[in-house]
Amino acid sequence: MKATKKEKILKGVLYALLIIYAVGTFYPFIWAIAASFKPLKEIVSGDLSLIPQRFTLGNYQYVLGRSSLFTRWFINSVIISVIGTAINILLNTMAGYALARLNFPGRQRIYYGFLALMMVPAQVLLIPNYLILMNLGLLDSFSALILPAAINIGNIFMMRQFFLSFPKDVEEAASIDGLGRFQTFFRIVMPLAKPSIATQAVFIFMGFWNEFMKPMLYLSTPSKYTLTLGLQTFQSQNGGVRWDQTMAASVITIIPIIILYLVFNQYFLQGVRMDGEK
Repeated sequence: MKATKKEKILKGVLYALLIIYAVGTFYPFIWAIAASFKPLKEIVSGDLSLIPQRFTLGNYQYVLGRSSLFTRWFINSVIISVIGTAINILLNTMAGYALARLNFPGRQRIYYGFLALMMVPAQVLLIPNYLILMNLGLLDSFSALILPAAINIGNIFMMRQFFLSFPKDVEEAASIDGLGRFQTFFRIVMPLAKPSIATQAVFIFMGFWNEFMKPMLYLSTPSKYTLTLGLQTFQSQNGGVRWDQTMAASVITIIPIIILYLVFNQYFLQGVRMDGEK
């Protein structure tokens, strides 16, 4: 009885700490959303309340209407993130499947080489990538952001681990039905790998969407900026920082991430049955 009472107390303390942490984590985020509906004077006055005293949609009207480049930046980010994510999903999944299922000379060496490359900080590759892109004439283009990030070694490793546990009976049954290697991969293997593919899709999309350093180095034309780079210039336009408009622009930038998470959330929690059923 004493042990049970002690466990309840510890659980209560744990829940209290988690609630405090959750409030501390989410409050700035919720305040940013509330501030996007406030006029500038109310924000700079130091009021931290979540309910605007003077509710206004003017910030969003300016960002989406009178701000000429914001919509262009949003479209640029969508194009880069969607194309980059699609290419990554295809190449990462194919590479992971090849390392797990195909027998070819040097497979283990390639695998260990990938593991070694995972230890190299991404910042180290910024200047070499810049020089290569400059020599190829790809600077100041979307290709400069998409091509160097066309594969992700971490996701290749994740997909390899997934396919190592993939039952061979499924592939053998597909082979008996007359499917070739590519048909088996695209018609059988990829549909059954949806949970892993959805997981990497979310992280890859967020990586492209939130990238700041590479656009700052590789892009020079304002109309080609991504949202993260565009927001930096947006903050200081009109001779000073307009926190009301900046908050509205920031809230708009996180909407695609929230939508993506809601769409793929089901795949994070569901298992995948590997018993050979179609």
